[in-house]
Amino acid sequence: MGTTTALSGPAQSLGLGVTEGIEAYFAHINWEGGVHGRELVLVAMDDGYVPEAAAQNMTKLIDEEDVLAVLGNVGTPTAKVTVPIATEKKTLLFGAFTGAGLLRPSPPNRYVINYRASYLQETAAMVRGLTAKGVLPYEIAIFSQNDAYGDAGYAGVMQGLRDAGYLHGYRLAHGRYERNTQDVEKGLLEILEAPVRPRAIVIIGAYAASAKFIRIARRSLPDAMYLNVSFVGSTALKNALGTSSEGVFVTQVVPHYESDLPLVQAYRQHLLEFSPGSKPGFVSLEGYVVAKIFVEGLRRAGPRLDRETIISALLGIRNLDIGLGVPISYSEESYQGSQSVWPTVIRGGKFEPFDFAAAADG
Repeated sequence: MGTTTALSGPAQSLGLGVTEGIEAYFAHINWEGGVHGRELVLVAMDDGYVPEAAAQNMTKLIDEEDVLAVLGNVGTPTAKVTVPIATEKKTLLFGAFTGAGLLRPSPPNRYVINYRASYLQETAAMVRGLTAKGVLPYEIAIFSQNDAYGDAGYAGVMQGLRDAGYLHGYRLAHGRYERNTQDVEKGLLEILEAPVRPRAIVIIGAYAASAKFIRIARRSLPDAMYLNVSFVGSTALKNALGTSSEGVFVTQVVPHYESDLPLVQAYRQHLLEFSPGSKPGFVSLEGYVVAKIFVEGLRRAGPRLDRETIISALLGIRNLDIGLGVPISYSEESYQGSQSVWPTVIRGGKFEPFDFAAAADG
């Protein structure tokens, strides 16, 4: 197996985290004897969150390393170039760390199978939560990375607003910044100069730029709610914000890494055993989940493994209980295993589960 991911650059905390989770589970399986007597190996290549490098790595993994599948790739801009390569070379791209719609076409692409909820689902959960707390749709602003990732998150907000009956989302203040930079000031100015003072800002960005934006924005908008999608990298964002992290929201696509769910308990134990010194977190937990589902596919595919049998085996999964609290299912209509979103908020320097509806009732 292989991965092309951000082991350096502004998204390296994500690439390192996902890879860490995958390798922890693979190490556990290898300790048990592997799958069908075979040891699992992950060939990890660094693309620095740069599409051109991701394309080169993807080709090398498939043509030179002859990997069975590519899993855990990080990012939407990189997915724009890796998805066509996977499709052309008929090689599975599994469990990418992105919720972008381009990996979720209708009808589905046989060579792209996902684990996580989409950005549309994450941002729709934000919109539902904000409106439940009494925030009016036109009081929401958006700050996004100026690329395919930001576009995907923005589209999700627009869909969430339409689902809430608000058809004028295009009027909302929308600030942007360039990928791999922290030039957030112009985007913030777009929001501050808008006719409506926002009560909530949905942020679709990388952790360093998002943290800088929140710190500066709070000088002018101290009472606004700041909400981030999972790709931001929760721990990296919290660390970058420091004392400014209090009350910042992040939607997650895995349960809390301190939960007592069976899979999460196993994840913490295997991280301790096979990656000593690593701290549990949402990102590496997602990598661990991706690896666990993938290994289930390997087992179901049987000993005569090839690039097509693993795909068919994974797509045959229905209502699989992996100890996550929600079942994993694939179908002819949906190549996405989980539809669940877990909102969290930073309180006292720690992430806490957050229920918007309960908060509204309270």
